[in-house]
Amino acid sequence: MSRVGKKPVTVPSGVTASVEGQTVKVKGPKGQLQFVVHDDVEVKFADGAVTVAPRFETKRARSLYGTARAQVANLVEGVTKGFEKKLEITGVGYRAALQGKNLQLALGYSHDVVYPIPEGIAITVPKPTEINVAGMDAQQVGQVAAEIRSYRPPEPYKGKGVRYANEFIFRKEGKKK
Repeated sequence: MSRVGKKPVTVPSGVTASVEGQTVKVKGPKGQLQFVVHDDVEVKFADGAVTVAPRFETKRARSLYGTARAQVANLVEGVTKGFEKKLEITGVGYRAALQGKNLQLALGYSHDVVYPIPEGIAITVPKPTEINVAGMDAQQVGQVAAEIRSYRPPEPYKGKGVRYANEFIFRKEGKKK
């Protein structure tokens, strides 16, 4: 049984949550998010908290209800604080810049990579070698950060490329004479 799934998700003041069938809707100061829970999982809203439980005693239901609880907790955190991922660019001549609704990346290719910023995501570039991706939806923030990183993932020999701020790159030794 999931230990995470047993804890109810408390809804803080200033945030309204509602459960309609299998859909959980959360509205807060940053906006509104919703999540459709799997049919094997039962969701209830009572006493200012959302509780999640497996509907059946099957392996699938037991494995899904901890994930459903984490998704609901991410909705509540997203509408109150939001999520942020920081990326660092390492390499000579590698840099990022904002141009309107696009992120322009110079990553050592013969052309600049232009990434259109999706709706609901805010990207800031405090330095040419730093990118901050922020938004309400944890999944969307992570997806955008992963797409930006995928243009030039860090390589193990010199460490050049786009990496997460807290990511450790295992470095390899070059060939010897």
